[in-house]
Amino acid sequence: MYRRIFATMTLVTGAAIVAVLPAAPAQARACTINAYCVTTWYKNAAKTIVVGQKFEECDGSTWQWGSRDAYVTFTETNC
Repeated sequence: MYRRIFATMTLVTGAAIVAVLPAAPAQARACTINAYCVTTWYKNAAKTIVVGQKFEECDGSTWQWGSRDAYVTFTETNC
């Protein structure tokens, strides 16, 4: 009897903890060879507050600023 109660409480508590955890920041998609790519991370779902960007140049060099968040856009242009 106590085992069943303990197992049920463990499942309920585990589900509650998972429901409270925030979403992980979205990861950048890989830029293909011979392309210029821009990844932009936003603070909100409306994508009005930019919190960071990553630029991948045609020569393969990259640079970024800011931070990553849950909302992201990715653009890719052939060089």
